[in-house]
Amino acid sequence: MSGKRLWIAVLCVVTMVGALAAQDEKNDLGGSIGRTFISTQALTRCTAPCFDPYIRYGKGLTIEGSYARRLLVTPIFAVAAELPILFNPDEDLHAGGQSLVPQDYKALFITPSVRVNLFPTTAVSLWGSLGGGFGHISQNKLTLYGANNTGSSTTSGVLQYGIGLDVKLTKRVALRAEGRDFWAGEPDFPQAPTGKTRQHNYFLGVGAVWRF
Repeated sequence: MSGKRLWIAVLCVVTMVGALAAQDEKNDLGGSIGRTFISTQALTRCTAPCFDPYIRYGKGLTIEGSYARRLLVTPIFAVAAELPILFNPDEDLHAGGQSLVPQDYKALFITPSVRVNLFPTTAVSLWGSLGGGFGHISQNKLTLYGANNTGSSTTSGVLQYGIGLDVKLTKRVALRAEGRDFWAGEPDFPQAPTGKTRQHNYFLGVGAVWRF
């Protein structure tokens, strides 16, 4: 999927969310900022001289937003349809060899999900989320050492699962702490093969929720 088509798809999703949200007051919008954590990965081989056969990832500053519509609410639990969208604009990379990986990449994950809140009408509510969608990774055109990057942008299916805690400040506003894993396809690193096809993208963040 090209970048242009991807953003058209995002715009369509946002438009549909807005239409649903205008119907009644069973909705919430959340926003969090945090970091993405990706485990170090060993290379199966080096295509150039390398002194450290591993790909190491930075802890990219990441923005996550979500829209949720409550479908069922009881004093004990609530069920909502949720749309988490995560954007990591600058995931730095390092590998122990010349021109093995790009300098960085951008990642976007969109994963329609189901969220279950415990004690949704109290001041503190614990929740869990599970769903799936797609992700798009766009690589820097240059490698870590300034050569042309032979890797390409990729789009893959994504499994999302996570937990969080909402602490109510007012009737409509709550603080949120959350952790999610976006299990997605690996970026295309032709000069740095790992033998894997998927990787975990762990997001930890804090933010706020507006209920309306």
